Amino acid sequence: MPVTVREEREQWEKESLSPLACPSAESRGRERSLPPCPMRTAFQRDVDRIVHCKAFRRLMHKTQVFLSPEGDHYRTRMTHTLEVSRIARTIARGLSLNEDLTEAAALGHDLGHTPFGHAGERALNRILPGGFAHNEQSLRVVERLEEGGEGLNLTWEVRNGILCHTGGEKAATLEGRLLRLADQIAYINHDIDDAIRGGILYPVDIPLKSSQVLGFTHGERIDTLVTDVIQESRGKDDIVQSPACRTAMAELRAFLFEAVYHNPVAKGEESKAEDLLCRLYEAYRADPDRLPAEYQDIRCREGMDRAVCDYIAGMTDKYAVEQFLALAVPKAWAVK
Repeated sequence: MPVTVREEREQWEKESLSPLACPSAESRGRERSLPPCPMRTAFQRDVDRIVHCKAFRRLMHKTQVFLSPEGDHYRTRMTHTLEVSRIARTIARGLSLNEDLTEAAALGHDLGHTPFGHAGERALNRILPGGFAHNEQSLRVVERLEEGGEGLNLTWEVRNGILCHTGGEKAATLEGRLLRLADQIAYINHDIDDAIRGGILYPVDIPLKSSQVLGFTHGERIDTLVTDVIQESRGKDDIVQSPACRTAMAELRAFLFEAVYHNPVAKGEESKAEDLLCRLYEAYRADPDRLPAEYQDIRCREGMDRAVCDYIAGMTDKYAVEQFLALAVPKAWAVK
């Protein structure tokens, strides 16, 4: 039989990737076995499954940092995901790791994020018994919620990378580990960019010590950080940074928390968003028959709190507001 395109690619990976990489032919596999695709490796197939799922499309209407910004150039959860994916692939290529595994985990890492960004995550974490974390919810999306409750049936390595992109546990693969840094590099730099665009920051506000190490522009900072990760991690069994870049990035992150993430001008509406989600939660919990049919199965199998949380976490910002108005505001009083 002729060799398939997939087999050619698997052979290329075996011959060309770093010994520290995760070749797609050596994946631990899926929860439910599938016949091999003649054209795509297992990780390429996962990329396609994520990009074509409903949760991925909803990311375009979910807040990254700024709630309902006026302007077309602020990041959404979708554009953040795409930026993370590109940074992660560049690092993977520089280290001769598996770019397809890296891309799949990057594209899936925020599928479980709530409406209204981290404000929504804080709200659900307070009210869901056992707490809520977006990385765990992202894993739940691909394992349980997509495809009518069947999940996307992704490979073990992609699911592990999604789960471990934040939190205390390190990913099992180097591809998964570099995602954590790619995520941080992306959001630190694009949040500065958006804050400057929104008049929350000015370029002169950025700590001089960090700029002297990383650069004075958005592009310079990303280039410095990506190059540093590649240079420092080559030949090592972990993904690392130089002390200088690690310290400068930590200083920038601390600066963002003080100047942007806790800024009352930038984040003044977040308490309203949190209250909205809490009241939605209470409303559905009081009348769970309002939940769509696919969440009734979760209600029966895993309990009402889990079903309500899954439904709300999957909402876009706009849809959450619409549902709140439908539940809380009498139609005769609705603003035209």
